[in-house]
Amino acid sequence: MSILLYLIIGGVIGWFASLLIGKSVPGGIVGNMITGIIGAWIGGNLLGSWGPRLGDYYVVPTIVGALIFVIVVSYILKATRKRR
Repeated sequence: MSILLYLIIGGVIGWFASLLIGKSVPGGIVGNMITGIIGAWIGGNLLGSWGPRLGDYYVVPTIVGALIFVIVVSYILKATRKRR
């Protein structure tokens, strides 16, 4: 049950980060889940564990990490589209 909760919260946070940036993550729901999970890892390493906690996620560092990840992915995709 905890894996399912982990994926759902990761998907919601990834979706929220893509809404804040205004760019969608490729892959739909799965892409949002991956963004949320990688964002949690990035945010946890950069900012530590502080702020409100939802499941295994600290919300503020996770959202910041997901925003960083969405920005990096959008720049990479933009750069690869220009080369074609």
